[in-house]
Amino acid sequence: MREQHNDICEAAPKLIFPCSGAADVGEISDLAGRLLTKNGIGKMFCLAGIGGHVEGIVKTAKSAAKILIIDGCPVECAKLCCENAGITDYVHILVTDLGLEKGKTAVNPDNTALVTAEAEKRLQGSL
Repeated sequence: MREQHNDICEAAPKLIFPCSGAADVGEISDLAGRLLTKNGIGKMFCLAGIGGHVEGIVKTAKSAAKILIIDGCPVECAKLCCENAGITDYVHILVTDLGLEKGKTAVNPDNTALVTAEAEKRLQGSL
């Protein structure tokens, strides 16, 4: 039997699920999620737990005030993980829609800031 961790059920008002894929745009998504968390905009949460249908993690996500999904590319793995777990109320960002091209984008503070600024703007617009 798996050990239960009570801390996974303590949600922030806004949860952030970034793609952490192998491509440059996935890395930028992940870094943006971490920066948004560091800046107190929301709390980066466990996308692998959503994809794995971990009951406590899915339950926490469904009870969040807001959910931000940041996908790196048009495959939209993060969005699909959430939707397959029954999470349908979210704000979504697609990094490649911001002019960053998969496989050709530098992973740097400027590109991370671009995604972070868009995330903040969209979260404010969804309140």
